[in-house]
Amino acid sequence: MLRLTWRNLLARKVRLLMSTLAIVLGIGFLAGVMTFSSGLNKTFDNILEGSTSDAVVRPAGDLQGANAGVSTSQVVTPADVDELAALPQVKEAVGSIDGVGSFLLGKDDKLVGGQGAPTLAFNYAPSENIAGEQILELSAGRWPEKPGEVVLDTSSAERGSYGLGDTVSLIVPSGKDPERKFTLVGTADFNGGGTAGATLVLLDTAEAQDIFLDGQDAFTTVSLTAADGVSQQQLADAAKTVAPKGFTAVTGDEVVKESQQQIGQFLDVISYFLVAFAVIAIVVGAFIIFNTFSILVSQRVRESALLRALGASKRQVTRSVLVEAFLMAIVGSTLGLLLGLGLSRALAGLFRTFGLDIAGEVLTLTPFTIVAGYVVGIVVTMLAAYVPARRAAKVPPVAAMRDDLVVQEKGMTRRLVLGSIAMVIGTALAAAGLAGAPGTDAIWIGAGAVIWVVTTAVLAPVLGHPVLVACRSVFGRLFRTPGRLAGENALRNPRRTGATASALMIGLAVVSAVGVLASSLGATQDKIVDKEFTADFLVQMPTFQGFPARYGNEMEKINGIAEVSRQQGSPVSVEVPGRAKPDQSFAAAVDPAFFKVYDLKMLDGRASVTGDQVLLSKSRASDYEAGVGDTIEVAFPGGRTIPLEVSGIFEPTPTTSGITVPFSVFAEAGIKRSDSSISITLADGADRNAVKSDLEYTVKDLPILSVQDKEEFKDLISGQVNQLLYVIYGLLALAVVIAVIGIVNTLGLSVLERTREIGLLRAVGLSRRKLRWMITLESVAIAVLGAVLGMALGLVIGVVLRESLKDDLTELSLPLGSLVAFLVVAVLFGVLAAVVPAIRASRMKVLQAIATD
Repeated sequence: MLRLTWRNLLARKVRLLMSTLAIVLGIGFLAGVMTFSSGLNKTFDNILEGSTSDAVVRPAGDLQGANAGVSTSQVVTPADVDELAALPQVKEAVGSIDGVGSFLLGKDDKLVGGQGAPTLAFNYAPSENIAGEQILELSAGRWPEKPGEVVLDTSSAERGSYGLGDTVSLIVPSGKDPERKFTLVGTADFNGGGTAGATLVLLDTAEAQDIFLDGQDAFTTVSLTAADGVSQQQLADAAKTVAPKGFTAVTGDEVVKESQQQIGQFLDVISYFLVAFAVIAIVVGAFIIFNTFSILVSQRVRESALLRALGASKRQVTRSVLVEAFLMAIVGSTLGLLLGLGLSRALAGLFRTFGLDIAGEVLTLTPFTIVAGYVVGIVVTMLAAYVPARRAAKVPPVAAMRDDLVVQEKGMTRRLVLGSIAMVIGTALAAAGLAGAPGTDAIWIGAGAVIWVVTTAVLAPVLGHPVLVACRSVFGRLFRTPGRLAGENALRNPRRTGATASALMIGLAVVSAVGVLASSLGATQDKIVDKEFTADFLVQMPTFQGFPARYGNEMEKINGIAEVSRQQGSPVSVEVPGRAKPDQSFAAAVDPAFFKVYDLKMLDGRASVTGDQVLLSKSRASDYEAGVGDTIEVAFPGGRTIPLEVSGIFEPTPTTSGITVPFSVFAEAGIKRSDSSISITLADGADRNAVKSDLEYTVKDLPILSVQDKEEFKDLISGQVNQLLYVIYGLLALAVVIAVIGIVNTLGLSVLERTREIGLLRAVGLSRRKLRWMITLESVAIAVLGAVLGMALGLVIGVVLRESLKDDLTELSLPLGSLVAFLVVAVLFGVLAAVVPAIRASRMKVLQAIATD
């Protein structure tokens, strides 16, 4: 039997290739995602471990301002550094300046890195990491030795089109001229490889102090290297005894762990996001494998019957088909793993456009990825082939003597009953999620959606019958005989047609559901901007980071402006009764003009803050169990905790944070003044165009600061939503490609199965051109069926998900234009899928086709 199985595989090389391709693509996507995720984690781990010293003296508290783009007034003096260096546990103490608020411009005057990773600016000072190696490695040139010199990381120098000796433009947070010029004297990277897309800027110490510390001879942190035989904990404990007030010492391992936890949340989101699409690709591939083996079993039913007549048992016949599947799985998984390696680099290239740069050398197949690839490939393929294998084994031996041998299909009654029950269960789960069942709503709705998708795939032969009948009618009127024949062929075997269309249906269901959510998000954002943003102009960075406050000062002097409201943001933590850890949140500092520009909907208290007061959104007040007149303890970067009295509670709004305080609170916390956004209203009778021109002139020396009116702000938000949407569509495209391969595979096998029929059609006068039209229209019918079922199901899932998120997505919007585009694309895919099978069918020789058994 094994020899026969091997002979069957080699005798059908084209079928083997087409069937294996679905496994290759599915496992390729899975392996690519796992390799990329592994490389992503490894990149950040290498950077963190390679750039962290044995211990660090830094501002006290859980929040570190530099990590959040916030500067504090806390500094360490050179005398403090000398005192730390004098400890017997310290081998070396190096003062560091962690610069905040700088941006690198390329030769084209555009921001290097776009809206991705931040700019990390430091003074250059050699120091060792926890592995005893230098934190920074020079790639070319030399280190900065005097003011006016700069060293960049290798990637940023390339992205900015800079070479050694070139003049580099850097936006800095202080001084009269925000754009400073430097000479590039070298390129360097963190020990451990790259910067993951961040921009690394190294300056002379004196110049770094001038830019980031207003000329103070001081530092923001101190890196410590342990003496021989001293542990990290011993080093940190000793440093704490002499650390200046407001500072503490932490071990390097603790710094790495904290950073990994912060970055890990972001990396996990990316990994889960990608794995979801890999699962979709594998499920689509499973449908194709199932359909392929069903057709192969149907075409080899006489062979199976002869084997049974010659004494082969049911188990042997089943085992023969499963062995074929196993061999295909091994070949497909092996090729898929190799494809995944290339796909991981393609994903790295995609994310590089968003500012996340992953080094190519870390993108390697890990043992876990290899094992997972083979296990998933083999298990999915074997499960998909099991039902067709059992069907082959049930062919009675006497059937081999019949001329009209076909596999008898069971009726649809049982499938319809079980499918209807499953649909009801799925609907009940989704309804429970909408009704607020225990746990997360998304889990209930997601479970219901999965049941809907699987059940729709199972019921596709029944649900798709009206669609196929409509296709037959339309094709018959438009293309006459080829159209009617194509419609009849699609209806002839509803199980096969439904299974083939189901693969495309799954992909388009997800695409449509995502489209509903994206369209609803866009509509919600537009309504919020129209309703909430009452300012005429909004001034902010495209990266939403802070910028020098002097621009707001100058804007207040422009004629035609009624109000200029300025905001500054900062991470904070709030002590919550009954919780072991404080709540990590975000606070906004506002000026009195804010309440003239924006109208907060107050639920309690008054819409103003002075002194040590705070306004809380309804959700924040509920989280903190705080009401008007209560006091909450708010900790700021640098370790300062300030008790704030709640003066009012308002409905959540995007115009400010859920924790809103006056600027005086930020100043009291030691946070350096800057602006994160400026809202401007016009005076009565002011010339809008003239005022905007004056505003743009004010920020002309800071090219990354934009002045936007309401429509431009809406376009910015829509562009960000669309950018994410295009990424999702791009990832889902692989599942659609796998589905198209399934249509090609099904049509190709169907053509072989109908060889005699095609010969007879040609013999009675059907031309080659009409035959090609018949095959093409059959493919289009399958594609239209998948598209209609997928889009209908996707709309339902999208609407239900939007309903569960109605507090955030207040507007329901259906992407009708996109749905029409999806249908057109499905038809085009159907045409493309039919090219090879149609050509092969038209080239058959009539007499040989008629003589085929």
